[in-house]
Amino acid sequence: MNLKDAYLSCSLCPRSCKADRRVAAGFCGCKDTIKAARAALHHWEEPCISGNQGSGTVFFSGCTLGCCFCQNHSISQEDFGKELTVPRLAQIFLNLQEKGAHNLNLVTGTQYIPSIIEALDLVKPRLSIPVVYNCGGYESTELIRELKEYVDIWLPDLKYYSSSLSSRYSKAADYFDMASKAIKQMISQTGAPEFDSSKTLMKKGVIIRHMVLPGAREDSIRLLHWMKEELPQGMYYISLLSQYTPFYRSMEFPEINRRITSYEYNKVVEEAIRLSLTQGFMQEKSSAKEEYTPPFDLEGIL
Repeated sequence: MNLKDAYLSCSLCPRSCKADRRVAAGFCGCKDTIKAARAALHHWEEPCISGNQGSGTVFFSGCTLGCCFCQNHSISQEDFGKELTVPRLAQIFLNLQEKGAHNLNLVTGTQYIPSIIEALDLVKPRLSIPVVYNCGGYESTELIRELKEYVDIWLPDLKYYSSSLSSRYSKAADYFDMASKAIKQMISQTGAPEFDSSKTLMKKGVIIRHMVLPGAREDSIRLLHWMKEELPQGMYYISLLSQYTPFYRSMEFPEINRRITSYEYNKVVEEAIRLSLTQGFMQEKSSAKEEYTPPFDLEGIL
Protein backbone atom coordinates (compact mmCIF):
# COMPACT_ATOMS: atom_id res chain seq x y z
CA MET A 1 0.00 0.00 0.00
CA ASN A 2 1.41 3.38 -1.03
CA LEU A 3 0.45 5.66 1.86
CA LYS A 4 2.28 8.63 0.36
CA ASP A 5 -0.36 9.06 -2.35
CA ALA A 6 -3.26 7.44 -0.48
CA TYR A 7 -5.47 10.54 -0.48
CA LEU A 8 -5.23 10.89 -4.28
CA SER A 9 -7.17 7.70 -5.03
CA CYS A 10 -8.28 6.39 -1.69
CA SER A 11 -8.08 2.70 -0.85
CA LEU A 12 -7.34 3.03 2.85
CA CYS A 13 -10.38 0.97 3.83
CA PRO A 14 -11.92 -2.13 2.19
CA ARG A 15 -14.40 0.03 0.25
CA SER A 16 -11.53 1.34 -1.88
CA CYS A 17 -13.76 4.15 -3.14
CA LYS A 18 -10.85 5.74 -5.11
CA ALA A 19 -11.95 9.26 -4.19
CA ASP A 20 -9.46 12.06 -4.76
CA ARG A 21 -9.79 13.36 -1.24
CA ARG A 22 -7.87 16.53 -2.02
CA VAL A 23 -11.03 17.77 -3.76
CA ALA A 24 -13.90 15.56 -2.54
CA ALA A 25 -14.80 13.40 0.45
CA GLY A 26 -14.69 9.63 0.20
CA PHE A 27 -17.35 7.24 1.53
CA CYS A 28 -16.02 8.03 5.01
CA GLY A 29 -17.15 11.65 4.63
CA CYS A 30 -13.59 12.95 4.93
CA LYS A 31 -11.25 14.95 2.75
CA ASP A 32 -7.47 14.94 3.21
CA THR A 33 -7.28 17.17 6.30
CA ILE A 34 -7.44 15.54 9.74
CA LYS A 35 -10.56 16.33 11.72
CA ALA A 36 -11.18 15.34 15.35
CA ALA A 37 -13.84 16.07 17.97
CA ARG A 38 -12.27 15.19 21.33
CA ALA A 39 -8.90 14.40 22.90
CA ALA A 40 -9.18 13.58 26.60
CA LEU A 41 -8.69 10.99 29.32
CA HIS A 42 -11.42 8.38 28.98
CA HIS A 43 -12.41 6.03 31.83
CA TRP A 44 -14.94 3.76 30.11
CA GLU A 45 -12.75 1.42 28.08
CA GLU A 46 -11.85 -2.10 29.25
CA PRO A 47 -10.12 -2.04 32.70
CA CYS A 48 -6.72 -2.96 31.26
CA ILE A 49 -6.95 0.02 28.88
CA SER A 50 -8.48 2.71 31.12
CA GLY A 51 -6.69 1.75 34.33
CA ASN A 52 -7.13 4.29 37.13
CA GLN A 53 -5.93 7.36 35.21
CA GLY A 54 -7.74 6.91 31.91
CA SER A 55 -6.97 6.17 28.30
CA GLY A 56 -5.77 9.08 26.15
CA THR A 57 -8.49 8.94 23.52
CA VAL A 58 -8.49 10.94 20.29
CA PHE A 59 -11.89 10.71 18.59
CA PHE A 60 -11.51 11.28 14.86
CA SER A 61 -14.37 12.52 12.68
CA GLY A 62 -15.80 10.40 9.88
CA CYS A 63 -16.02 6.63 9.55
CA THR A 64 -15.53 3.90 6.97
CA LEU A 65 -18.70 2.14 8.14
CA GLY A 66 -22.28 3.43 8.09
CA CYS A 67 -23.80 1.94 11.24
CA CYS A 68 -27.42 2.96 11.68
CA PHE A 69 -27.10 2.66 15.49
CA CYS A 70 -23.81 4.54 15.96
CA GLN A 71 -23.57 6.14 19.40
CA ASN A 72 -20.94 8.57 18.04
CA HIS A 73 -23.03 9.56 15.02
CA SER A 74 -22.45 13.29 15.46
CA ILE A 75 -18.79 12.77 14.57
CA SER A 76 -18.90 9.57 12.53
CA GLN A 77 -21.78 10.50 10.22
CA GLU A 78 -22.56 14.19 10.72
CA ASP A 79 -19.13 15.75 10.15
CA PHE A 80 -18.68 17.37 13.56
CA GLY A 81 -15.09 18.15 14.50
CA LYS A 82 -12.26 20.60 14.01
CA GLU A 83 -9.59 20.42 11.32
CA LEU A 84 -6.04 19.83 12.55
CA THR A 85 -2.56 20.04 11.09
CA VAL A 86 -0.17 17.13 11.53
CA PRO A 87 2.05 19.09 14.00
CA ARG A 88 -1.04 20.01 16.05
CA LEU A 89 -2.12 16.36 16.21
CA ALA A 90 1.39 15.40 17.32
CA GLN A 91 1.19 17.97 20.13
CA ILE A 92 -2.20 16.58 21.19
CA PHE A 93 -0.60 13.14 21.52
CA LEU A 94 2.08 14.56 23.83
CA ASN A 95 -0.50 16.56 25.81
CA LEU A 96 -2.43 13.37 26.59
CA GLN A 97 0.74 11.65 27.74
CA GLU A 98 1.57 14.62 29.99
CA LYS A 99 -1.92 14.40 31.54
CA GLY A 100 -1.11 10.87 32.71
CA ALA A 101 -2.83 8.78 30.04
CA HIS A 102 -1.97 5.10 30.27
CA ASN A 103 -1.96 4.87 26.49
CA LEU A 104 -2.68 6.81 23.31
CA ASN A 105 -6.04 5.60 22.02
CA LEU A 106 -6.76 6.37 18.34
CA VAL A 107 -10.52 6.03 17.85
CA THR A 108 -11.75 5.46 14.28
CA GLY A 109 -8.69 6.85 12.53
CA THR A 110 -8.42 4.68 9.41
CA GLN A 111 -9.46 7.47 7.05
CA TYR A 112 -6.52 9.60 8.25
CA ILE A 113 -3.79 6.97 8.59
CA PRO A 114 -1.16 8.70 6.39
CA SER A 115 -1.45 11.85 8.53
CA ILE A 116 -1.61 9.92 11.82
CA ILE A 117 1.61 8.09 10.92
CA GLU A 118 3.26 11.45 10.18
CA ALA A 119 2.18 12.73 13.59
CA LEU A 120 3.41 9.59 15.36
CA ASP A 121 6.76 9.88 13.59
CA LEU A 122 7.11 13.42 14.96
CA VAL A 123 6.66 12.30 18.57
CA LYS A 124 8.03 8.75 18.55
CA PRO A 125 11.23 9.61 20.49
CA ARG A 126 9.13 11.28 23.22
CA LEU A 127 6.17 8.88 23.35
CA SER A 128 6.58 6.37 26.16
CA ILE A 129 3.04 4.95 26.35
CA PRO A 130 1.48 2.22 24.14
CA VAL A 131 -0.55 3.16 21.07
CA VAL A 132 -4.05 1.66 20.89
CA TYR A 133 -5.84 1.34 17.56
CA ASN A 134 -9.57 1.44 18.34
CA CYS A 135 -11.59 0.57 15.24
CA GLY A 136 -14.77 -0.97 13.85
CA GLY A 137 -12.89 -4.01 12.54
CA TYR A 138 -13.59 -3.15 8.90
CA GLU A 139 -9.94 -2.91 7.88
CA SER A 140 -7.68 -4.15 5.12
CA THR A 141 -4.81 -6.47 6.02
CA GLU A 142 -2.52 -4.22 3.96
CA LEU A 143 -3.24 -1.27 6.24
CA ILE A 144 -2.74 -3.42 9.35
CA ARG A 145 0.72 -4.35 8.06
CA GLU A 146 1.58 -0.68 7.48
CA LEU A 147 0.86 -0.04 11.17
CA LYS A 148 3.08 -2.81 12.53
CA GLU A 149 5.72 -0.44 13.90
CA TYR A 150 3.17 2.04 15.27
CA VAL A 151 0.40 0.09 17.04
CA ASP A 152 0.94 -1.85 20.28
CA ILE A 153 -2.65 -2.73 21.17
CA TRP A 154 -5.44 -3.50 18.71
CA LEU A 155 -9.00 -2.88 19.90
CA PRO A 156 -11.23 -3.95 16.98
CA ASP A 157 -14.94 -4.58 16.93
CA LEU A 158 -16.17 -7.83 15.47
CA LYS A 159 -19.74 -6.77 14.80
CA TYR A 160 -21.36 -9.39 12.56
CA TYR A 161 -20.98 -12.84 11.07
CA SER A 162 -23.98 -12.47 8.77
CA SER A 163 -23.49 -10.45 5.59
CA SER A 164 -27.20 -9.64 5.52
CA LEU A 165 -26.96 -8.02 8.96
CA SER A 166 -23.78 -6.11 8.13
CA SER A 167 -25.29 -4.91 4.87
CA ARG A 168 -28.54 -3.83 6.50
CA TYR A 169 -27.09 -2.07 9.54
CA SER A 170 -23.60 -0.95 8.41
CA LYS A 171 -23.71 -0.81 4.59
CA ALA A 172 -20.92 -3.39 4.36
CA ALA A 173 -21.91 -6.80 2.97
CA ASP A 174 -18.26 -7.91 3.09
CA TYR A 175 -17.82 -6.92 6.75
CA PHE A 176 -17.05 -10.36 8.21
CA ASP A 177 -14.77 -11.34 5.34
CA MET A 178 -12.67 -8.20 5.86
CA ALA A 179 -12.81 -8.06 9.68
CA SER A 180 -11.95 -11.74 10.19
CA LYS A 181 -8.83 -11.44 8.02
CA ALA A 182 -7.83 -8.16 9.66
CA ILE A 183 -8.14 -9.59 13.18
CA LYS A 184 -6.01 -12.60 12.26
CA GLN A 185 -3.37 -10.21 10.95
CA MET A 186 -3.52 -8.12 14.14
CA ILE A 187 -2.92 -11.20 16.30
CA SER A 188 -0.13 -12.38 14.02
CA GLN A 189 1.66 -9.03 14.27
CA THR A 190 1.19 -8.47 17.98
CA GLY A 191 1.63 -11.89 19.51
CA ALA A 192 0.49 -12.92 22.97
CA PRO A 193 -0.93 -10.21 25.27
CA GLU A 194 1.60 -8.49 27.52
CA PHE A 195 0.93 -6.52 30.71
CA ASP A 196 2.85 -4.11 32.90
CA SER A 197 4.57 -5.16 36.11
CA SER A 198 1.33 -4.74 38.07
CA LYS A 199 -0.44 -7.16 35.68
CA THR A 200 -3.31 -4.69 35.33
CA LEU A 201 -2.48 -2.56 32.26
CA MET A 202 -2.10 -4.06 28.81
CA LYS A 203 1.08 -3.02 27.02
CA LYS A 204 0.67 -5.15 23.93
CA GLY A 205 -2.05 -7.39 22.48
CA VAL A 206 -5.48 -7.69 20.87
CA ILE A 207 -8.88 -7.21 22.50
CA ILE A 208 -11.80 -8.20 20.28
CA ARG A 209 -15.00 -6.36 21.12
CA HIS A 210 -18.44 -7.68 20.26
CA MET A 211 -21.65 -5.84 21.08
CA VAL A 212 -24.71 -8.06 21.26
CA LEU A 213 -27.54 -6.66 19.14
CA PRO A 214 -31.28 -7.05 19.77
CA GLY A 215 -32.63 -10.18 18.09
CA ALA A 216 -29.19 -11.22 16.86
CA ARG A 217 -27.84 -13.47 19.61
CA GLU A 218 -27.48 -16.39 17.18
CA ASP A 219 -25.19 -14.25 15.05
CA SER A 220 -23.16 -13.44 18.18
CA ILE A 221 -22.88 -17.15 18.96
CA ARG A 222 -21.67 -17.89 15.41
CA LEU A 223 -18.91 -15.32 15.95
CA LEU A 224 -17.90 -17.01 19.20
CA HIS A 225 -17.63 -20.36 17.42
CA TRP A 226 -15.50 -18.76 14.69
CA MET A 227 -13.15 -17.31 17.33
CA LYS A 228 -12.87 -20.67 19.06
CA GLU A 229 -12.19 -22.54 15.82
CA GLU A 230 -10.07 -20.04 13.89
CA LEU A 231 -8.07 -17.94 16.36
CA PRO A 232 -5.07 -19.16 18.41
CA GLN A 233 -5.94 -19.88 22.02
CA GLY A 234 -4.50 -17.49 24.59
CA MET A 235 -3.43 -14.92 21.97
CA TYR A 236 -6.26 -12.42 22.41
CA TYR A 237 -8.83 -11.10 24.87
CA ILE A 238 -12.55 -10.92 24.20
CA SER A 239 -14.88 -8.15 25.39
CA LEU A 240 -18.61 -8.88 25.27
CA LEU A 241 -20.62 -5.67 25.36
CA SER A 242 -24.20 -5.27 26.56
CA GLN A 243 -24.31 -1.49 26.04
CA TYR A 244 -26.40 -1.38 22.86
CA THR A 245 -28.74 1.59 23.01
CA PRO A 246 -31.01 2.70 20.13
CA PHE A 247 -29.22 5.72 18.66
CA TYR A 248 -29.21 7.69 15.45
CA ARG A 249 -31.33 5.87 12.81
CA SER A 250 -32.26 2.80 14.89
CA MET A 251 -35.92 3.79 14.74
CA GLU A 252 -35.88 2.99 11.00
CA PHE A 253 -35.19 -0.66 11.89
CA PRO A 254 -37.92 -1.81 14.31
CA GLU A 255 -36.16 -5.05 15.23
CA ILE A 256 -33.23 -3.16 16.80
CA ASN A 257 -35.13 -0.15 18.11
CA ARG A 258 -34.84 -1.42 21.68
CA ARG A 259 -32.19 -2.41 24.18
CA ILE A 260 -31.14 -6.03 24.48
CA THR A 261 -32.69 -8.20 27.16
CA SER A 262 -30.76 -9.85 29.97
CA TYR A 263 -31.78 -13.19 28.45
CA GLU A 264 -30.18 -12.33 25.10
CA TYR A 265 -26.92 -11.16 26.63
CA ASN A 266 -26.71 -13.97 29.16
CA LYS A 267 -27.16 -16.59 26.43
CA VAL A 268 -24.15 -15.19 24.58
CA VAL A 269 -22.05 -15.07 27.76
CA GLU A 270 -23.05 -18.64 28.62
CA GLU A 271 -21.91 -19.83 25.19
CA ALA A 272 -18.60 -18.01 25.55
CA ILE A 273 -18.04 -19.79 28.88
CA ARG A 274 -19.05 -23.13 27.38
CA LEU A 275 -16.46 -22.61 24.62
CA SER A 276 -13.83 -21.63 27.23
CA LEU A 277 -13.61 -18.11 25.79
CA THR A 278 -13.12 -16.69 29.25
CA GLN A 279 -9.98 -14.59 28.78
CA GLY A 280 -11.58 -11.18 28.70
CA PHE A 281 -14.42 -9.02 29.91
CA MET A 282 -18.19 -8.81 30.15
CA GLN A 283 -20.43 -5.86 31.01
CA GLU A 284 -23.17 -5.30 33.53
CA LYS A 285 -26.52 -4.71 31.82
CA SER A 286 -26.53 -1.23 33.43
CA SER A 287 -23.88 -0.24 30.88
CA ALA A 288 -26.61 0.43 28.31
CA LYS A 289 -26.86 4.12 29.12
CA GLU A 290 -26.49 7.21 26.98
CA GLU A 291 -24.12 8.83 29.47
CA TYR A 292 -21.43 6.33 28.48
CA THR A 293 -21.08 8.29 25.23
CA PRO A 294 -18.48 11.03 25.79
CA PRO A 295 -19.39 14.66 25.08
CA PHE A 296 -18.01 15.74 21.73
CA ASP A 297 -17.21 19.30 22.73
CA LEU A 298 -13.73 19.68 21.18
CA GLU A 299 -12.05 19.17 24.56
CA GLY A 300 -8.31 18.87 24.00
CA ILE A 301 -8.68 19.89 20.36
CA LEU A 302 -9.06 23.66 20.58
